[in-house]
Amino acid sequence: MPRSLIQLREPLEFLSILDEAGAADPALDPNLHPHDLQNIYRWMLRGRRFDDRMVLLSRQGRIGNYPPNSGQEAASLGPAVAINRDDWIAPSFRELPALMHHGWPMHRLILGWWGGHEIGAQPPEGVYALPLCGPVAGQCLHAAGIAWGLKQNGSDRLAVCFIGDGGTSEGDFHEALNVAGVFRLPLVMIIQNNHWALSMPRSRQTASETLAQKAIAYGIPGMQVDGNDILAMIVATREAAKRARSGGGATLIEALTYRIGPHSTSDEPRRYRDSAEVEEWKSREPLLRFRKYLESRRILTEASHQLIETQIAEEIAAEVAIAEAYRPDPAEPFAHCFADVPAHLQSQLDEFHRGARPIEQVPAAREPVKSPAREVVLPPARSLVVS
Repeated sequence: MPRSLIQLREPLEFLSILDEAGAADPALDPNLHPHDLQNIYRWMLRGRRFDDRMVLLSRQGRIGNYPPNSGQEAASLGPAVAINRDDWIAPSFRELPALMHHGWPMHRLILGWWGGHEIGAQPPEGVYALPLCGPVAGQCLHAAGIAWGLKQNGSDRLAVCFIGDGGTSEGDFHEALNVAGVFRLPLVMIIQNNHWALSMPRSRQTASETLAQKAIAYGIPGMQVDGNDILAMIVATREAAKRARSGGGATLIEALTYRIGPHSTSDEPRRYRDSAEVEEWKSREPLLRFRKYLESRRILTEASHQLIETQIAEEIAAEVAIAEAYRPDPAEPFAHCFADVPAHLQSQLDEFHRGARPIEQVPAAREPVKSPAREVVLPPARSLVVS
């Protein structure tokens, strides 16, 4: 046979709607309702301020090691805004904005991985989102399994999975995409390409020109998106979700963003990262860009911004108080290993109780009280318009 070119599927597409000054491409702007835009801004700001508080709690020793997500709010929140509440989210460990929007209350996030309490790893009733995942790329297999189950059940629901650029070097990522491609699963894979996998730069992670092109090997569409552009992330995920619901299968979205802070509160990024690079990316950060867009459309003013800031500060303070008032059962770790406790574990539990303090001295286990309302109220959009 002579040599010939193999015609692969359509070339990769890059999508950006908002530029760094907050100006939108009129042909691509989804023109969301002003009230929806206000709420999206509120969720983004809530995510940023909660992240700030979590860093402080970690520095104060009130929670454990914490991975900041400042600068990645759009890449996390955008997909959550674009899907339905009964769709599934499988997060990595920087998806707090997405999880909060999908229904996880802040106090459970505080109590969970970083607080060390079992209840913080239990999805609240009616919330279709898995707990944060520490093992790199392990959540990809969970998401593919959920998507497969949804398809087997004849549902039009889908699963959204988040992974960092470093996770794309793990086998679990590739196995999940292979299964998703072969069986046309309703899965949307979001790569948060924040340019650094701890101290490993993106340039050392793969020789591929993009991470989005990894979709080609698995026979699914891929797209690269400006991950600091909340509108672009919403539009791209909506398109992928529509494809998944109609039986078109999985989509891979590479969100180009940047990790402004350290990998975690135990990391010192100045040892491996140029501060000039960080400052350059700060000018592109998603919250400031989206705020400029809203101000240009007279949907947000300084007064309304300050009102949101005040309400979010009060909400976060209340959620921290709920988390710190929680008193677990000291025998809790024994309760979540087996449905039927084996003899050797029961023996250890009995020994634990014999050596524990009298029960009246141990604070009773308590489910955190209901968190404050998730939405804060602003005046109607028309009252926010400046003359």
